[in-house]
Amino acid sequence: MLPFICSAGLVALAVSHPTPARPRLVVLIAVDQLRPDYLDRYRDQWSGGFRRLLDRAAYYPDGQQDHALTQTAPGHASMLSGRFPEHTGILSNARGVEDPTAPLLAGSGTGASPRRFQGTALYDWILARDSAARVLSVSRKDRGAILPVGRARGQVFWYVDGTFSTSRYYGDTLPAWVVRFNQRQGAQHMAGATWNPLLPPDRYAEPDSMPFENNGADFVFPHRFPDSPGKVAQDLPSFPWIDSLTLDFALEGVPAVRLGSREGTDLLTISLSATDAVGHAFGPDSRELHDMLLRLDHWLGRFMDSLGVLVPSNQTVFVLTSDHGVQSFPEWTTGVRHEPGGRVWLADLVRGTAANLRMRYLTDFQFEFDDGLLSADLPLLRAHGINPDSLANLLAEQARSRPGVTRVFTPATLRAAPATDREARLWRHDLGPHAGWLFAAVLAPGFTWQSSGGSTSHGTTNRLDTTIPIAFWGPGIRPGRYSRPVNSVDIGPTLAALVGVTPTEPVDGVVLREVVTVPSTH
Repeated sequence: MLPFICSAGLVALAVSHPTPARPRLVVLIAVDQLRPDYLDRYRDQWSGGFRRLLDRAAYYPDGQQDHALTQTAPGHASMLSGRFPEHTGILSNARGVEDPTAPLLAGSGTGASPRRFQGTALYDWILARDSAARVLSVSRKDRGAILPVGRARGQVFWYVDGTFSTSRYYGDTLPAWVVRFNQRQGAQHMAGATWNPLLPPDRYAEPDSMPFENNGADFVFPHRFPDSPGKVAQDLPSFPWIDSLTLDFALEGVPAVRLGSREGTDLLTISLSATDAVGHAFGPDSRELHDMLLRLDHWLGRFMDSLGVLVPSNQTVFVLTSDHGVQSFPEWTTGVRHEPGGRVWLADLVRGTAANLRMRYLTDFQFEFDDGLLSADLPLLRAHGINPDSLANLLAEQARSRPGVTRVFTPATLRAAPATDREARLWRHDLGPHAGWLFAAVLAPGFTWQSSGGSTSHGTTNRLDTTIPIAFWGPGIRPGRYSRPVNSVDIGPTLAALVGVTPTEPVDGVVLREVVTVPSTH
């Protein structure tokens, strides 16, 4: 069994503190691709963080990312802003945080910033009342670290090639505590290690013999890390231990940034991405995903114990959620469940149209297909005498003929759809007035937006992709399981009410009455 990557070595202390009117620390834990059914499926095996959630939290198992492009960037942008992608401006991963004008301070790759993010988020609302408020946001992914904080500048870091880094949007140098953490080379120490199941084989109901997993290679335990320290630093995001390292980094940052050390409220956001990597490669029905969650449960419990030494638990509010769910492997859906399923990709349709128009007009109209959405430069089309509505109708008709596609909206049909139409509502929550799109397609359950096999994905309007857990626990929050549907955009307004601040702009979400008692206005 591989160890928890933790250099802080903290353990919980039993300390009695009076409960404050407002918490000193709010902690958002976003587990990328965490489906709520996992929490019940493995309920009897939880002993750490997930056990605390089920025992102590106000828990909503029917949380929703109430938008159509269920991807990482829009999901994270909505959590603490209280607003749908149509209002945050973060429509997709491709239109997320990539920014070459904000280069990385360490590591290779494209720079990143929140410049596309529109409006404000919880940290801005706290700052409006308390200019001394502090924030620390960490993730394996740049978008997971950046977007929960919005446009605010603060301590924001993500994993790059074995180190935690940031971009010039946030500063010119890495803080000394980050440099010290990186110098310990926690990722590189995993070179040559082996991922074996945490529990005996009979504790896993899932078969460990599905050749469609992981591109048909290394789909059976044990899974070995690369022997080269440099290679393991690059590959660690594919293994569960990236979450352990991320939690360790967050824990080191709490005293370094002095979070929770004053009377006001500070913010800590942690986005954990191993569930997404393992879920894509092995699927939600795999032994690997089961084992990954068991480890995360343990690491979350250790993290909460250690954080309780630094900031007393009766002065800390936690919220746990996710950015999206995931579909089963289509091969699992058809071969094991004997239900319809498959992969759909419409890029060939797009490429043909784009090539024909480029040849005719000697112009690139910026056609792009992404998880059901076909976008283009509409003003440029009009400038060349091309009617976008007519083109949209033509392409939508072709898309409807593909197996697995159940509906295709054009801007005209989306405007005409009734408010009670769920799929139309999800697309409306994505597509603001400047989205520049031609059609938005919907898939049948069991189908994924993918061009090839070897993995599974998310990104559809199907409930396995949109449904997420939402849970709050901390001082004054009464535990309970609430089955009514709620939305990810409710998290920001609810936390704002808990810490006694007000959103500085209109939001789409509401304060959840089971978490915060809202005074009557009558």
